[in-house]
Amino acid sequence: MPPLIRIQTEAFDSGDLLNSLAGAEAECGAVASFLGQVRGGKDLVALELEHYPGVTEQALARIASHAIRRWSLGQAIIIHRVGRMEIGAPIVFVGASAPHRRAALDAVSYMIDVLKTQAPFWKKEHLTTGSRWVETRADDDAAAAKWLNEKQDEIA
Repeated sequence: MPPLIRIQTEAFDSGDLLNSLAGAEAECGAVASFLGQVRGGKDLVALELEHYPGVTEQALARIASHAIRRWSLGQAIIIHRVGRMEIGAPIVFVGASAPHRRAALDAVSYMIDVLKTQAPFWKKEHLTTGSRWVETRADDDAAAAKWLNEKQDEIA
């Protein structure tokens, strides 16, 4: 089954997305997911995300398709929001169903780690003191490198 990939401005229901994975594939005994949301702190008022339409969807589809092949997933889902989001708002949902728990958990870790650095999203923080663009963090690069440096794990 092809992955479900969406980029949208509107909020999503992570419970509905998770439920769509549960029981959908008879051979899959495991479902795993990740939900990212806007965290507060350091005078943050809101977060704004931009993307490169068409290119971003293709990057997410490549990442999810690779995960499906590598971990023999029943399904993979990546939903990512763009636009302005307030503190506590959902940003990204990544989910996978697989025959076994380790495959589902690893696939979700892989997809979120790799999309943080390989999908063209730009993040701007709106603070009480102004706005600023956010650079990729070194720990995000390290998390993606863990997966991308494995010889059998090329995303082509």
